[in-house]
Amino acid sequence: MIEAPHYSEAGAKRDAQFALPSDFFDGTVNEPVLHQAVKVYLNNQRQGTAKTKTRSFVSGGNQKPWKQKGTGRARQGSTRAPHWRGGGVVFGPIPRDYRTDIPRKVKQLARKSALNARAREGALHVVERFAFRRPKTAQLAALLASLGLDGRKVLLLTAVANEPLYLSGRNIPTVDVMPYPEASAYDILWAEAVVVEEGALTGVVPEPLADEPEEAASPKAPKRSAVKAAKTAKTAKTAKKTEAKAAKKSATKAKAAKKSTAKAAKKPAKKPAAKPKPKKKGDK
Repeated sequence: MIEAPHYSEAGAKRDAQFALPSDFFDGTVNEPVLHQAVKVYLNNQRQGTAKTKTRSFVSGGNQKPWKQKGTGRARQGSTRAPHWRGGGVVFGPIPRDYRTDIPRKVKQLARKSALNARAREGALHVVERFAFRRPKTAQLAALLASLGLDGRKVLLLTAVANEPLYLSGRNIPTVDVMPYPEASAYDILWAEAVVVEEGALTGVVPEPLADEPEEAASPKAPKRSAVKAAKTAKTAKTAKKTEAKAAKKSATKAKAAKKSTAKAAKKPAKKPAAKPKPKKKGDK
């Protein structure tokens, strides 16, 4: 039976070792399968977009550089031939698909071998749970330091998707976080140490953490609440001022309208225009 160091969620080492499941951790490491799995993984990461120009894609060289005979030099048909400077490339890379398939059982065997290799080296650690209520890189760095893994390439395997832990480890370039079932043989071999959540090995999903009170979550919580109250009061004061300005503006408009109405009432009515007299005969 293979055992691994066991730690609490705070990083304190337990007296007893954690017994790894014997049906999966049997100590066998199949190196040829590991090599195949890593090669397939790296092949599938290639984009295959490299391309060189053959002589048919190079511009120029539409005519013979000199006549066929009589110059004493070798005959040439184009300045874009492969042996000319600036000419085409022979047998260069062209866009292709590097994707390689691997049988499912071979992939599973490679993953099992990688975990067994890390367990035999003593580079596999088991933590009761990753207690992260919110993203906190400093908390994760402290946990890794307590495990003695500070500055090393570490793979953290969780029982279920843990977004706060993922966001906490995103700022550390030597840390990778993923759920336990999604880890491949390459991911496990990439890491110098593997930290597994206990629930991923036992199959018992840990219960979600209770919400932390806002005041207990951070010593700055009272200060934040005071700042929030001040902001609310400031917003209310601004709204009150805006309402007062709008009321004043509407009162001014009503007063101006009243004045214009009074002025219109005082003006005398216009006399109707006199009708032109009809012209008599003989008037010029």
